[in-house]
Amino acid sequence: MPRTIDLTVPDLSGHRALVTGASDGMGLRIAARLAAAGAEVIMPVRNPAKGEKAAATIRAQVPGAALVLRSLDLSSLVSVTALADTLLDEGRPLHLLIGNAGVMTPPDRQTTADGFELQFGTNHLGHFALVGRLLPLLREGRARVTSQISVAARSGRINWDDHNWEGRYDGQRAYSQSKIAYGLFGLELERRSAAHGWGITSNLAHPGVAPTSLLAARPELGRSADTTSVRVIRALSVRGILLGTVESGALPALMAATDPASRGGALYGPRGLGNLGGAPTEHALYRPLRSADDAGRVWELSERLTGVSFPDA
Repeated sequence: MPRTIDLTVPDLSGHRALVTGASDGMGLRIAARLAAAGAEVIMPVRNPAKGEKAAATIRAQVPGAALVLRSLDLSSLVSVTALADTLLDEGRPLHLLIGNAGVMTPPDRQTTADGFELQFGTNHLGHFALVGRLLPLLREGRARVTSQISVAARSGRINWDDHNWEGRYDGQRAYSQSKIAYGLFGLELERRSAAHGWGITSNLAHPGVAPTSLLAARPELGRSADTTSVRVIRALSVRGILLGTVESGALPALMAATDPASRGGALYGPRGLGNLGGAPTEHALYRPLRSADDAGRVWELSERLTGVSFPDA
């Protein structure tokens, strides 16, 4: 059996946090830990019934948990705008935003409601638009924004000539691109916040490899059965061999988002072999994330595609 790994989450009383992808897996675990630390946690979900079930699970673990369910489909910019408008109308500052939701390697190319390749549109552009729309609340809360990327971001590149994968589709390469783009955005957000005095701290996290639903059966993605990969991951994880668990995989994002010592512009992930499992720690940025020029280019492309612009001041 895998050994228990944990960290201390500081008191978050009076904080308002938003966690995407909080209806299952690591996102659910992250939301529960934030609620247990006293934060009010906004859980934007695509499936209301699944969201209610997730909230009930957290409340069973954390009696009195302050949870707010909202509707969000990151693959629709209309949905992103609707959520942002609701929160802006409420007018309450946000202190934490953990962008954890994502999709992975549909067997065939799919597109979002706005015509973007599904992984690029959901994993990156949806989060980019959400942060941009919520910027006034994030600035007011002097928020920490943590972007959940992946070990897949340590290799690959942005397909600048065909970011929408309208030519030859490769699901794994498209997934890597989406996580590289999302990571470059998180790093550029830190640079621009520092340059323009936004007061936001932005960093990155990744969970290593753990048995989540990303590679499980997802009929809506055209995957009718669990992949061989997820079956192997489950078998290794339960035996404590090399990989992490859902619980340990949630810890790097919690460290990045809540540890007072965590830094803007840094990457947090498991310390084990290949960064696949183990206790959370800071480690070097993956090579595809190191170019500030690429980060600026991703930012400008994302503004153009989403129609969401960040003010300079």
